[in-house]
Amino acid sequence: MKRRPAAPDDPSESASLQALSEALASLAEAGQVRAFLEDLCTPAELEAMADRWRVVPLLLKGVPYREIHDLTQVSVTTIGRVARTLERGTGGYATAFQQQQPRANGASH
Repeated sequence: MKRRPAAPDDPSESASLQALSEALASLAEAGQVRAFLEDLCTPAELEAMADRWRVVPLLLKGVPYREIHDLTQVSVTTIGRVARTLERGTGGYATAFQQQQPRANGASH
């Protein structure tokens, strides 16, 4: 198991996360992002991330955890973690979700 640095705000870890974020942001198409993620992550990591992302829209609609579990087969524990992150996280889920929504009434004019 990889040892984590003692300090959570370690500058080298922050720089590594920034570099990864910039690599993702540099990709212009979903296919490019998918290829990058498939190279970067294990199948289990991809499945876990996809499961988390799959429950975000349902949580934002107010669907109960049990119903989300029945619809997606994602564990109630994972659903709860995503819900807590939506509530107390950095806003990444909500931002990504909003970016995927069609523009409202004539914003394309």
